[in-house]
Amino acid sequence: MIGKRSDAGRIALLSGLALICAATAGTFFLLRAERRADASVVHSLQVQERLSSLTIRAQQSLLGESGYLLVGDQRFVERYAGARRDLESELAALRREVSEDPRQAERAARLERCWQERLSHTDGRIALARAGRLQEVRESIRQVLDRPIIERCRAIVTEMKAEEARRFDLQRRASDRQAALLSVWLLLCAVAVTGVAFWFTRRALATARETSHARDQLLNANARLHEEAASREAAETQLRQMQKMESIGQLTGGIAHDFNNMLAIVIGSLDLARRRLEQDPKRAGNHIDSAMSGAQRAAQLTSQLLAFGRRQPLAPTALDASQLIRRLSELLRRTIGGKVDFRVDPAIGLWPIFADVGQLESALVNLCLNARDAMPDGGGLTVRTTNVKLDPAYAAAHPDVAPGDYVRITVEDSGAGMPDEVRERAFEPFFTTKAQGKGTGLGLSQVYGFVKQSGGHVAIESEIGRGTVVHLYLPRHGGKAGQNESWATGPESRLPRARDREIVLVVDDEDKVRELAVDALRELGYIVLQAPGGEAALALLEGQPRIDLLLTDVLMAGMDGAQLAAQVEALRPEIRLLYMSGYPSDGIVRDGMLTDGVALLSKPFTVAQLAARVRQALDEKVVPA
Repeated sequence: MIGKRSDAGRIALLSGLALICAATAGTFFLLRAERRADASVVHSLQVQERLSSLTIRAQQSLLGESGYLLVGDQRFVERYAGARRDLESELAALRREVSEDPRQAERAARLERCWQERLSHTDGRIALARAGRLQEVRESIRQVLDRPIIERCRAIVTEMKAEEARRFDLQRRASDRQAALLSVWLLLCAVAVTGVAFWFTRRALATARETSHARDQLLNANARLHEEAASREAAETQLRQMQKMESIGQLTGGIAHDFNNMLAIVIGSLDLARRRLEQDPKRAGNHIDSAMSGAQRAAQLTSQLLAFGRRQPLAPTALDASQLIRRLSELLRRTIGGKVDFRVDPAIGLWPIFADVGQLESALVNLCLNARDAMPDGGGLTVRTTNVKLDPAYAAAHPDVAPGDYVRITVEDSGAGMPDEVRERAFEPFFTTKAQGKGTGLGLSQVYGFVKQSGGHVAIESEIGRGTVVHLYLPRHGGKAGQNESWATGPESRLPRARDREIVLVVDDEDKVRELAVDALRELGYIVLQAPGGEAALALLEGQPRIDLLLTDVLMAGMDGAQLAAQVEALRPEIRLLYMSGYPSDGIVRDGMLTDGVALLSKPFTVAQLAARVRQALDEKVVPA
C-alpha cells in the first residue's frame, strides 16, 4: 500500500513539474511572439511619422524658395538650405528604416529621386535670380514644370503611408490574437497547477494524519524505551560501582598483602637485630640485611604502582633501542637461566626513541622474566627491534595510539600462551596467574604505565600452546641517539666522596629523613647545613657566604621545594640544585617527564645512591645562560 502511494505521489509530482515547465515554455514563446508583433506596430508608426516629417521639410524648402523669389531676401535662401539639409537627412533615415522591406525600400528610392529632381529646379531658379536674370525665372515659374514632380512625390508618400497603415492593422490584430492566446494558456496552466496542488494538499493532509498517528505511537514506544533505559542505566551504574569497589578492593588488598609481608620482614628483622646486636653481631647483621631486602621490595612496589598510574617521574634521553638490547643481552641471558634459548635480533638503522633508559631496561627485564616463567621446561625467547609505521586504520582500531612512526620492541616466547580472558586482564595491577609468593601482579602493569607515559602503545598477541608476543611501540624521536648507559653505583668502599670541603644545605620537613641525609653526607666528608623548611633555609642562606649544593624535598608544608629553588636561583645562581622526593609534584614534572635541567633523587634511597647523585649534581657542567 505504501509503495503504491509512493509511486502515485511521484507520478503526480512529475506531472506537476511537467505542467509548470510547459506553462513556462509556452509563456516564453507567446511573449516573444507578442513582442515581435508589438515591434512591427511600433516600426509602422515610426515610418508613418518619418513620412509626415519628410513632407513638412519639403514644404519648408518650397516656402524658402518662394520667399526668396518674391522679395529677394537672402534669409529665405538660408531657410531653404536648412530645410533641404533636413529633407535629405529625413530621406536617408527613411531608407534605413524600410531597408528590410524590398517594396518600401524601392518606393523610398523613387521618392528620393523625385525630390532631388524637384530641388534641382529650385536650385536653377535661385541661381538665375542671383544672376539678375529675373525674366527667365518668371518664365520658368509660368511653365510650372515642377508641379507634376511634386504631385508624383506626394503620390509616393501616400502610397507608402497606405502600405504602413495596412501593415499596422495586420500587426495590431496579430498582437491582439497573441495576447488572447497567452491569457488562455496561462489560465489553463493555472487551473492544471491548482488541480495538482489540491491533490498534493489532500495527500499531505492524509500523510500528516498518518504521521501524527505514527509519532504518537513512536512517543509511547520511546517513553517505554526511556523507562527501560533508565532502569538499565541504574542497574549498570550499580554494576560499575560494584566492579569499581571490587577493583579497589583487589588493589588495596594486593597492596596491603604485599606491604604487610614486607613490613613483617622489616619490623621482625630489625627487632631481632636489636635483640642480638650485642650477643651475636653476625646474626644481627643477617637480620639487618633481611630488613633492607624487605624495604627495597617495598620501594620497588611503590615504584611499580607509580609506573602503572603514570606518575613515575621519567628522565628520558634520546637512545638507540638496538644498542640497549645488545648491552642488556648478557644480563638477560644470565637472569633467565640456561633452560631458555635466548636470542636478540636488533635491527640495523633503527630510528632513535626518547625514553627513560632505566625504566625501559626494567620493562624488558620484567617481560623476559614473565616469558621465562611461562616456559618452566625451557623454550625459545627472542627480543627484537624494528621500525614500523602505524597507519590510520591501525589507530582507528586502537584508539589509545596515534598514527605515525614508531620503534617496535618485541619480546616473543614459545611458552604456554594465555587464554583470552587472561590476556584481557594482563595489565591489571595485582592480577597474576602465578602461584602464591611467585609474583606480585605488577610487572606488566609497570610496563604498561611506562610505555603509555612515554607516549607509546602496548599490544599482546597470545594463543594457548603457541606462546606469547608482547610489542612495545615507542614514538620515533627527531634527534640523534646518544650513548646512554644505565646509572648504577659501585660498592660502598668506592662511594664518591666530598672534595675541597664542599658544603651541602639539606632541606626537608620530615625530621628523620633529613637527619638520615645529613648523617650520610657527613660520613661522605661533606660539610652539611640543615633546615626544616623553605623559610628557614632562606634565613640560613643569608648568613652563609658559601653553599655548593641545595638538596631539598619537593613536597613541604608552606614553601615547597620548587618555590625555594626559584628564590635560591634568583639570589645565588651559583648554587647547584638536587631535588629528593617520593612523589614529585608538578613543580618539577611536566606531562610525566622531569623538567629539563632538573636533577632528582628518588625516595627511599641508599647511601650509595645519595653519594652518586650528589656527586653527579656537583660535577655537572653549568651551561651559561
